[in-house]
Amino acid sequence: MVFVTGDDEYRSEYTMPALAGILEKHYGLRTQVLFARPTPQSNKNIEGVEALRTADLAVFFLRWRELPEEQYQAIRAYEKSGRPIAGFRTSTHSLKYPAGHLHEAENDAFSLRVFGARWTRHHGHLSTTRTEKAGDHPILNGVNPALTMPSWLYTVNPLQGDCHPLLTGHAINPQNGRDDGPQPVAWTKTDQNRRVFFTTLGHPEDFRNDDFRRMVVNGLLWTLNMPIPKEGAKASFVAPFTPPASGFPK
Repeated sequence: MVFVTGDDEYRSEYTMPALAGILEKHYGLRTQVLFARPTPQSNKNIEGVEALRTADLAVFFLRWRELPEEQYQAIRAYEKSGRPIAGFRTSTHSLKYPAGHLHEAENDAFSLRVFGARWTRHHGHLSTTRTEKAGDHPILNGVNPALTMPSWLYTVNPLQGDCHPLLTGHAINPQNGRDDGPQPVAWTKTDQNRRVFFTTLGHPEDFRNDDFRRMVVNGLLWTLNMPIPKEGAKASFVAPFTPPASGFPK
C-alpha cells in the first residue's frame, strides 16, 4: 500500500503515516508513505513515486501539484493498471498545471476520472461539517454516521461515474452565504473491476474521531477486497497522535 502525499494544507505528511501504522499493526499490511520534497509546499516533486509500480493500493492526499513528466506518468500508469485507489480531501484538486501546459486538462480531468469529483469551492474556514448516513455499505460497519467534523464542507456535486455516497455532509455556520446544500463527503466508485474509496474529510483534527478512522480503514480494506468485520475495523492508533495545526483559523 503506497500513500502519495503532498497537500501543503492538511498535514498529510503526519496523518498518513499515522494511518499507515494502524494498517500495519492491525492488518499486517506493508505500507510506504511518499512525501513532497524538500517540503510539503514543494509542488513539483514527490519522492519515490516509482513505488507505485508494485503497489496493490495507491492512497492519494495531494493538492495542486505540478509534477514533472516522469512522476505524472508513474501516477497515470498506476491509474491505467486498474488497481484499487483511495483518496482524501484535496485530492479532488490533485494537479495544477499552468495554462497551455500539455497536462492542463488533467487539473480537473484526473480527479473526475479517478475519484468521480472535482473541487468547486468550500464553505469557509470557520465552518464545520455535520454528516449523516447516505447508504448501506460494509464500509460503515461499526461507524456512527452522525458526526460533527472540523473539516469545512467541500462542494463536489454532481459526482460522476458509478459513485455511491456513504455519508452526506451539511455545512455548519457556512461563511459568506456559501451554503450549497448537502454534499457527499464519503463515497465508493467502481470502474470496471477497480474499487475506489474517497472522502472529502481529512482535516488533521478529523483523525481524532474514532468513527472517522474506522470508516477510513474499512474503506481501504474494501478497496483491497479484504473482509470488513461486522463491528468495523480496528482503528486505534499505534502511537499517541497529536494533530498538527492545519494552518487555518478555527
